[in-house]
Amino acid sequence: MASKGGRTVNMKLKNILFFIFVLLGVSVALYYHTLTGFGWNQWLLVLINIIFFGLFLALLQFRRKVARLPSSIYLAFIVAFFAEMFGFPLTMYVLMGVFGYSDIYSLEFLLTKVMGREQFYIVFHYYVFPLSKIIMGIGILLVIFGWKQIYQAKGKLVTTGIYRYIRHPQYLGFFLITLGMNVQWLTIITLALWPVVVIVYYRLAKTEEKEAEEEFGEEFLEYKRRVSGWIPRLRRKADS
Repeated sequence: MASKGGRTVNMKLKNILFFIFVLLGVSVALYYHTLTGFGWNQWLLVLINIIFFGLFLALLQFRRKVARLPSSIYLAFIVAFFAEMFGFPLTMYVLMGVFGYSDIYSLEFLLTKVMGREQFYIVFHYYVFPLSKIIMGIGILLVIFGWKQIYQAKGKLVTTGIYRYIRHPQYLGFFLITLGMNVQWLTIITLALWPVVVIVYYRLAKTEEKEAEEEFGEEFLEYKRRVSGWIPRLRRKADS
């Protein structure tokens, strides 16, 4: 018989999954709405997206309370991304000054001068845009399923499920979410911020590993020897 705690986790997981599907649906709809006219100064759309992606962070639980700096950098990335997509096209204005082009909405659009506008739009709509959503989707799944296991563990060391393959699925998920956004709409600010996102979450992961080593000792060290931190090994070492 399922425990009350297990039912609570599953209900929360369903709620988060529903929320994410709504978020992605709204994101796609707003994106295509923008393509119809490339209208900016739509600050309500900026606010809606920032709230959605901010709530995604707030609803989740990590190995420890999320450090202030990584969460702030993540939110700064979200603000910069949607502000450029729907609010103020800073990248376009910068590139207008550098190249004199008036229709370079993001850094990807520089390819219109190489490939031609029609060919670029075909590549962007049928390959780049779907690829960005796949990358973001994988990242979202890593975050929420990693969260589910941490929530159920109640402070114990998690080594099963997705944690059998990588030690930091949630932080890898944030890398992929922000990477997918860059693939979709690469701007000067988000290009500069993405390495910062990677660095701060990588440092947070290292800090957590030191704490886990102090708390769980040899059990964690053995787990660390068997399981890669970020990229699953092609041949995982056998469990002892």
